[in-house]
Amino acid sequence: MNSHEDHLLGNEHNVSEVKRITWVSLAADLFLSALKFAAGILGNSQALVADAVHSLSDTITDVAVLVGVRFWTRPPDACHPHGHWRIEFLVAFFIGLLMAAAALGLAYNALISAPVRADPPRWIAFWAAVVSMVSKELLYRWTASVGRRINSAALIANAWHHRSDGISSIPAALAVVGAVLVPGMVWLDRAGAVVVSLFILHAAWKIIRPSMEQLIDRGAPEDVRMEIMRLASSTQGVKEVHAIRSRHIGYGLQVDLHVLVDPDLTVTEGHRISEEVKQQLIGCISDVVDVVVHLEPYDGERR
Repeated sequence: MNSHEDHLLGNEHNVSEVKRITWVSLAADLFLSALKFAAGILGNSQALVADAVHSLSDTITDVAVLVGVRFWTRPPDACHPHGHWRIEFLVAFFIGLLMAAAALGLAYNALISAPVRADPPRWIAFWAAVVSMVSKELLYRWTASVGRRINSAALIANAWHHRSDGISSIPAALAVVGAVLVPGMVWLDRAGAVVVSLFILHAAWKIIRPSMEQLIDRGAPEDVRMEIMRLASSTQGVKEVHAIRSRHIGYGLQVDLHVLVDPDLTVTEGHRISEEVKQQLIGCISDVVDVVVHLEPYDGERR
């Protein structure tokens, strides 16, 4: 079984784990949204009500992961010979965009609106925000740990969305404390929301950028390309290597390159050299899962 097949099998085994953790996240997101909304109404906190609405965006990403995992784990077919891995990066990209939109919305509301309260908020709103922060941080750590272990971009992106939601509860909690202790500190809510929005935007960019690079076929980094060149050139029978190209297939790299060999070799001998180059690259570079070798005759005098 080659590396590409191993990756396929591993993803099939991880589907149930992705679904299990995402269903738990969905239930937790719905519960926390309802809790913050009720506590915001009972505790007279507009900031917490707004945070409850923001929490609902997490349920959208949970659904995106649950739907997407059914597609990106499908095996290759005639129309998709390299598999369906890019759907996962598309889901991660979508999650990053939602996070960025939520951050911009929070910042806009903080800068434009000026909430006026007839009565100060109550402590129930503060404790609901604390419960949200702790729960979301625990969900982040669990989801991120599983995402890194099974190498899932969508799951890691969803984990960061959990953390961003937990962070967004901080200004709500501070607003309640400030308004209860010093009723005139209404500016604290807006200032904290703007700062938190910047953190969420940064986290969104960390998700969007690698996903976008995968979707636009960015090749291997320079150090990996140099290692491909070195390994291929050191294979016995190889005179020269050029035209190295690479693209991502899920979390692996597909490489194609031109290898120049003695023009007097038989087809069988040339094929043996190409297979040695392929096995050398797959065996020594963990990211490489597939290699296509183009044989060319070497003309020493002309070159």
